[in-house]
Amino acid sequence: MREGLLAEKVGMSRFYDKDKINHSVTVLQVRDCQVVSLKNYDKDGYNAVTLSHGSYSKSINKPFKEFLKKNKLKAFFHSKEFRLTEPSRFKVGDKLSVSNFIVGQFVDVTSNSIGKGFAGGMKRHNFSGNRATHGVSISHRSHGSTGQCQDPGKVFKGKKMAGRLGNKKTTIQNLKILNIDTENNLIILKGAVPGHKGSILKIVDAVKKNQKISINEGINKNINEESSSETPQNINTNPPEKVTTTTSENVENDKTQKNVENNNVKEDEKNIQLNTDSKQTENPK
Repeated sequence: MREGLLAEKVGMSRFYDKDKINHSVTVLQVRDCQVVSLKNYDKDGYNAVTLSHGSYSKSINKPFKEFLKKNKLKAFFHSKEFRLTEPSRFKVGDKLSVSNFIVGQFVDVTSNSIGKGFAGGMKRHNFSGNRATHGVSISHRSHGSTGQCQDPGKVFKGKKMAGRLGNKKTTIQNLKILNIDTENNLIILKGAVPGHKGSILKIVDAVKKNQKISINEGINKNINEESSSETPQNINTNPPEKVTTTTSENVENDKTQKNVENNNVKEDEKNIQLNTDSKQTENPK
């Protein structure tokens, strides 16, 4: 898993892409996002990193003061934990920005939905309601009976009834990032996200999308290592061709040299034979 970000919901707007198509978007802002604590598998049983959001200027309690003093941090407004596979590349105090994501990728956004107070069954659970006439009296929007007879004589937990609507942890999946403003730390997402204006959102890579994102330092190092390992291969692949050509030329040169040497040897043998023949003719026995 990869770390995400904590962002604040600024509001909704419109965005025109390069094809001049109008999109309904949500603007999110990242403010003072930094690493405030780390968890290791050996000590805590899992790997995680805790990120903060915003700054806090009001009075804080003594335990929080000691925590900030120990880690040499400033007071922050909100924090959230993110599970990681390798948190070793982080240290307390490292800052993160919107460059953690790239344009075109998909993310999952989690936050508490807008609280709407006490609501009836029709609004809360989309019940159809009762008839409007023929003796229905005042139970037009009621949800009907909820319990059983004497056995079990109670209402089971989780029964769809009237109650508080909203203010629940909600996740919207597969939202596309249309644009990123690195100067103002803004993320522009296509569509709506849960929560009211000013609410804190948790943004992570989409779980249901198979995406290859290479923007983190560790991943960039791997990419640089791969590219560096690829370049020597390319460099090494070219010399063998030259080597083969040079070797073939050398072989041809060796052949010609051998042929010349053989011809010279044959000529020497002929000359020797001629000399011997001439001597035999000059000095007959």
